[in-house]
Amino acid sequence: MESHEVLREAFKNAGPKEISAELGLSLSLVYKWAQPGDGKGSGVDNPLDRVAELIRMTKHPLIIQWLCQKAGGHFVENPTPEQQSKFDVFPATNEIIQQFADLLDEITKSAKDHSISTVESDKIRRIWDQLKGYTEGFVRACEVGDFEAILRRKQ
Repeated sequence: MESHEVLREAFKNAGPKEISAELGLSLSLVYKWAQPGDGKGSGVDNPLDRVAELIRMTKHPLIIQWLCQKAGGHFVENPTPEQQSKFDVFPATNEIIQQFADLLDEITKSAKDHSISTVESDKIRRIWDQLKGYTEGFVRACEVGDFEAILRRKQ
């Protein structure tokens, strides 16, 4: 989905008039954000395009992490193609289970005193993010359809 399409969809929740008034921008500029900027429409670089370019130029994950936190979520980076190619189904599933067990172990240790400190919650977050990243790599490897290794192991 292109950035202008994302904004067009988002404008169903808060209209361009409301957005332009709140941000102190012209209504025509806000409307242009939701139009293609590839010569097929009169669109201009919108805030999404600019943030994407800023992330590309700085290569700094804090920008997207900050945005995700503002939206009530958390950013997990996808694995690189090199990391993704290292997945063998059976060892990978064991690794996912082990990482999940490590997460549960850390939660149990942290909650023994019926409270979790900031340091403990930071450690839990790091383990959780590592687990999500690894699992995302596994899922992406599955999506490319290399099931030959699974079939050979079953024979």
